[in-house]
Amino acid sequence: MIHPLAKFLFCPCCGSARFEVNDFKSKRCTDCSFTFYHNAAAATVAVILNSRNELLVTRRAFNPAAGTLDLPGGFVDAGETAEEGIVREVEEETDGKAVVEKFLFSLPNEYVYSDFIVHTTDLFFLCRLLDETALFACDDAAALFWLPLADIRPSNFGLASIAAGVQKLLESNISYTPT
Repeated sequence: MIHPLAKFLFCPCCGSARFEVNDFKSKRCTDCSFTFYHNAAAATVAVILNSRNELLVTRRAFNPAAGTLDLPGGFVDAGETAEEGIVREVEEETDGKAVVEKFLFSLPNEYVYSDFIVHTTDLFFLCRLLDETALFACDDAAALFWLPLADIRPSNFGLASIAAGVQKLLESNISYTPT
């Protein structure tokens, strides 16, 4: 297994090339003693159902997994709560306004970006839209559509955590509940 910080060759504090593996998730500089930890990034996933028991699904525009199905979501920005992050991500990808109903569960994921593995903790939230009629695929969503729960196949979702999360949702018999 390649160490998650293998591409980090120099200490970010002093620039020393003696930036060495400390343990399975960190590197330590033998010159200045700085230790850098590779921790999981927070990411969010929106589970949005309509009154016809259809799930709002996107088609990924870019790699990783370009062209496969996905759910609206993305990385939480610094200084932002997970709830703020999912509302922002839904708006960026759908042009819709979301309201967070409740936290559902979390799953680990490995997201490859620029040939670098970003370990994430994906936080799944049940959300509702203030208006389901004026949605547009934006940002990194190539397409946006409502998919009946009965037609969903987790294997069509390109990211491992999203496929596992969709499977978990289907097993829980999730369905639309009016607010």
